[in-house]
Amino acid sequence: MSSESRTAVVIPAAGRGVRLGPGAPKALRALNGTPMLIHAVRAMAESRAVSLVVVVAPQDGAPEVKTLLDDHALPERTDFLVVPGGDSRQESVRAGLDALPDGIDIVLVHDAARPLVPVDTVDGVIEAVRDGAPAVVPALPLTDTVKQVEPREAGQPEPVVATPERARLRAVQTPQGFDRALLVRAHESVTENVTDDASMVEQLGETVVVVPGHEEAFKVTRPLDLVLAEAVLARRRANDGF
Repeated sequence: MSSESRTAVVIPAAGRGVRLGPGAPKALRALNGTPMLIHAVRAMAESRAVSLVVVVAPQDGAPEVKTLLDDHALPERTDFLVVPGGDSRQESVRAGLDALPDGIDIVLVHDAARPLVPVDTVDGVIEAVRDGAPAVVPALPLTDTVKQVEPREAGQPEPVVATPERARLRAVQTPQGFDRALLVRAHESVTENVTDDASMVEQLGETVVVVPGHEEAFKVTRPLDLVLAEAVLARRRANDGF
């Protein structure tokens, strides 16, 4: 794929984020006074390789999200589009794919709940797809030992059945990058055992490769994650001098 390939990002942001408790949808929760979604959009638009960001909003919330994007300063070189999503993340990503114009060759799919991913990570994913990888995920080595267990009811002790070799495991992040035609084919044909977009491509028998992720690309899921995200932003402000 050539260096002239055009890249778009799809950000599914239609979920409610129940693990963060009641209130606004997770993507619209404030982080340092700015909705997480805006941080995530800016993180994607920070890459000069990204020409379009498609935000997939809650079905009844597209006008609100469009207003949100209009009210915040975003890079002028990047186009933005808001479309209504579906009942599941997969349906929402599909809605974002359906909204892409002709001429887009590379598609990134990014979690709105990963608002602090550095631009170097975004560029690394895009570069790997440009270099010929059909599907790319950023990931980090695990620091904790992982146990495979036999699931039990909540609160019940669970017996350990295996201890996977940690050196062969990675914690996967986003944005995940794809050849557009391959990702569209995956969404047209794969409907079961979907954990992320890369898993859909794997089910087609295509190779997914891993590139280095970043510790600041963590997913904001629990209240403690918000505290950590605020700390990262405070450190960035101190380092950038504003």
